[in-house]
Amino acid sequence: MTGSDLKIAELVACPSCDYLANISDLRDGERAKCVRCGHFLTEYKVDAIDRVLSFSISSLVLLIVANSYPFLSFKSSGLESVMTLPQTALALYQNGMLDLAFLVATFIILLPAFLLFLLLFLCIPLHFKKPVSWLTASGYLIFILQSWCMVDVFLIGVIVSLVKISSMATVVLGLSFWAYAGFTILFTLSLSNLDRLQCWRAIDHLNSRVVG
Repeated sequence: MTGSDLKIAELVACPSCDYLANISDLRDGERAKCVRCGHFLTEYKVDAIDRVLSFSISSLVLLIVANSYPFLSFKSSGLESVMTLPQTALALYQNGMLDLAFLVATFIILLPAFLLFLLLFLCIPLHFKKPVSWLTASGYLIFILQSWCMVDVFLIGVIVSLVKISSMATVVLGLSFWAYAGFTILFTLSLSNLDRLQCWRAIDHLNSRVVG
């Protein structure tokens, strides 16, 4: 690369107004915003990939725990009912709400699990600086699908429902509930620490080493 090529490579176009900004002098923890419209561009973190990898592994462990133990139990008039996380979708299916059961299972279990595996497929090669063919595809899928995960919405909905149900029955929070709450926090941190621009720059840098 020539000097002019290097300068051009450090320029990024604002998604809002197409203003070209130079982000080459960003330091750890610094953010860049468009000087014309104020749109957020990127945040540079030296250990961003390591953070995402750590949060993703922890999230996956908690998601497995959340699907393996009782989520909630209800006690009323001497009767007790125990529910696991997969049974939330199963109960909807058994009551004839197939479409709703599919949406619940997809957005609170299957899609988050799929995204976690994509994050691992992306971050492990970037961490070890090992170029693989699926890096670009993994990045595209992550940024497309991340807005479709409803884990935080589901958890908030459960908490609101518990406030209403607590007046009619005794509610016991199982290990799965706390595991899913921890999973929600770590999963959100995994996605929030994956900066779109820095991710593509890391992929391009790794691919350029192969080409070179």
